Amino acid sequence: MQSDPLSATFAALADPTRRAILARLCLGETSVTELAEPFDISLPAVTKHLKVLQRAGLITQGRQAQWRPCKLEAKPLQDVADWVEQYRRFWEARLDRLEAYLLELQAKDGKET
Repeated sequence: MQSDPLSATFAALADPTRRAILARLCLGETSVTELAEPFDISLPAVTKHLKVLQRAGLITQGRQAQWRPCKLEAKPLQDVADWVEQYRRFWEARLDRLEAYLLELQAKDGKET
């Protein structure tokens, strides 16, 4: 079991089948059967993937008679985006400094010729 929600989210996102399920749910809620259609795996295997996504808080499942619609929950994805953002800013600053340094080298090289 994951020790924190961010780890659970990353663990759930690590599997391509689960990412494909989330991509489908971006279009709107749908049934487990409809989610399983494009995959060459059993319905119980899809259900296991859904349970991982549910434990990570990435989806919710309702109940309407025999229909169990799945719905995307975006909050954990926003938490991932917020976490990644700090590293994006870090690398952007590093690349900006590298660009400034390279421009400085080019300017020096241009004066020497």
